[in-house]
Amino acid sequence: MKKVPITVAYGDGIGPEIMDATLKVILEAGAELEIEKIEIGFKVYSMGNPSGIEPSSWESLKRTKVFLKAPITTPQGGGFKSLNVTVRKALGLYANIRPCISYAPFIHTKHPGIDLVIIRENEEDLYGGIEHRQGVDSFQALKIMTRQGTERIIRYAFEYARCYGRKKVSSFTKDNILKITDGMFHKVFEEVAKEYPQIEKEHWIIDIGSAKLADNPQSFDVLVLANLYGDILSDVAVQIAGSVGLGASANIGHEYSMFEAIHGSAPRRAGQNVANPSGLLLAAVQMLIHIGQNAVADRVYNAWLKTIEEGIHTYDIFREGVSKVKVGTREFARHVIKNLGKMPEILKPFCSSRFQDKPRTDFHIVLPQEQKELVGVDVFIDFQDSPQELARRLQGCEHRFKLEMIANRGMAVWPFSHGESLLAGPFQCRFVCTEREKDIKVNHGDIVRLLDVIQQRGLEFTKTELLYSFNGVEGYSKGQGE
Repeated sequence: MKKVPITVAYGDGIGPEIMDATLKVILEAGAELEIEKIEIGFKVYSMGNPSGIEPSSWESLKRTKVFLKAPITTPQGGGFKSLNVTVRKALGLYANIRPCISYAPFIHTKHPGIDLVIIRENEEDLYGGIEHRQGVDSFQALKIMTRQGTERIIRYAFEYARCYGRKKVSSFTKDNILKITDGMFHKVFEEVAKEYPQIEKEHWIIDIGSAKLADNPQSFDVLVLANLYGDILSDVAVQIAGSVGLGASANIGHEYSMFEAIHGSAPRRAGQNVANPSGLLLAAVQMLIHIGQNAVADRVYNAWLKTIEEGIHTYDIFREGVSKVKVGTREFARHVIKNLGKMPEILKPFCSSRFQDKPRTDFHIVLPQEQKELVGVDVFIDFQDSPQELARRLQGCEHRFKLEMIANRGMAVWPFSHGESLLAGPFQCRFVCTEREKDIKVNHGDIVRLLDVIQQRGLEFTKTELLYSFNGVEGYSKGQGE
């Protein structure tokens, strides 16, 4: 078998220990790899590079296209961005795949029989990290979701279910509140599901769906979620299955891939030979399947299952009466190597080789044809007096617009107000055009003139959002209470 080039990063904290253990196991199992090592994480941050990765490392990643990464430490505060998020977005790793499996009775869980996969969108949502301060008391994060990003992750989830013999795909959103962003996710989910009639589909509102997941995880099979929901619930699911320390993650794009444990670098445990390498080892199993070395992946996973059955456990999953021997990182790896070629007797043996097909990643997304029309603007104004006084100050400045509403933190406070709302941060002043005939549409110049008049009146605007309609349907939310 020809050796496959991969890029490896040993990371921070416990990263070097668990990476060393992982590589020893998979190479002993017969993995044919050509390893390129790169330096990332805290050491690179400390050298003054706020991205946590050097240009030469990018060259390796783009050459090998496969990345096995140990956990890293991202400095808190300052201008440091998460390297995990940066790599995912820079390499187009839009699909995050996190299997959640229980290994009862050998690893404690209240829910034996869990065998689900969470597929999380990896690039959009609040993880764009686009944040602003608009004033002394106002902080904002933008939740950006695209039709293209949403459709490809949902299509990937159904393709994953088809390829790996899964029976059902579930989606969680909050589209009863976030009617435009989450509403679009739900709508696309329903559209794509029609193309896979052999696979059952269901949708849950995120809060009751999360409660259902915590109470009866066995009822789920494949879940497809937007970025933030998927990040949170995949940790919840793997923890109730047994331990976050066992969680593995594959990040898949059309050309590139990255494999990692879902836990952090745990610097307090570094250098003590106590860390559980299982999360990274199981991520390496995903990597081996991805690069076509399924037989090796099966050998590693079954040896790991046999070791778990024998009660050879690290401290995090050790339990009196069930575990037999408490071992360290290196000793655990040696036991897995000793069990290579053996099969578990109670836990279900692993056989990836029976799956010949891999999920598609190269989806061609066709956007719907819609008529887009500019119909107004929301102007956010930092103003310390009442909304009634703000409305008075704005009267007569509208030109081709009408001041329709003033809201604060999403709640309408003028011309209709319940009078009890906390007023904090900028006011959202909604101006809608008064002339909608085809030959006299408003344009960006009209908005610039409106802003100029607002400024001349001594009012400070901190932000604008243009208002559009699509095929005559408003593409913006109403104010609460409007």
